[in-house]
Amino acid sequence: MSSYTGRVSPGGVPDVHELARLVVTKAAVGPLASNVYVLRDRFAGDELLIDAAASPARVLELCGDGPLRYVVTTHRHPDHWGALAEVAAAVPGAVTVAHAADAPAIPVPTALVAAGGDVLRFGDVAVELIHLAGHTPGGLAVLYDDPTGPPHLWTGDSLFPGGVGKTRSAADFTSLLDDVEAKLFDRLPDETWVYPGHGDDTTLGAERPHLAAWRARGW
Repeated sequence: MSSYTGRVSPGGVPDVHELARLVVTKAAVGPLASNVYVLRDRFAGDELLIDAAASPARVLELCGDGPLRYVVTTHRHPDHWGALAEVAAAVPGAVTVAHAADAPAIPVPTALVAAGGDVLRFGDVAVELIHLAGHTPGGLAVLYDDPTGPPHLWTGDSLFPGGVGKTRSAADFTSLLDDVEAKLFDRLPDETWVYPGHGDDTTLGAERPHLAAWRARGW
């Protein structure tokens, strides 16, 4: 049985979540303890990196020896792309990915300007990009619909244990919560594992009972 807990800290030991086909390595880096995730096809070795957040040597070490196919930046805030330039330079074959609404604000060229519904394939693994607007205009979540178990979902700063990400206005909050409800909670089962941009993991089932309270409090 996996001993994965999802609890990591900067400078600490990464945690590894082993699924039937996908191996997920989680680590925290930088002064804001941003989470970095490396997704690897355990048989082909191909990898996808979510948020080259800080500490480029550390991020590259997490990537290991497998061919790194994609680097997805979940949103435009610097604590999620601080190591992107160095990682992209070290692995020139890796395709940088960001949503069209956030890519211009990321000072590293985006090779693949993405939209919600786009699918990325590495090895024999496929993940879907989901657009969540509100924390930033071009927030992305990454969905792995595991054919052997519950879905796995990387949400950047759009969804955390206890609420959605910080927003700057009532309109942005409504946009984000509407997207999170319609595109995540209305679509995916309670067993869906959620990997946020900072802090511990959760599940949609653990958060679902609180949606109405989040909307009522306005954050």
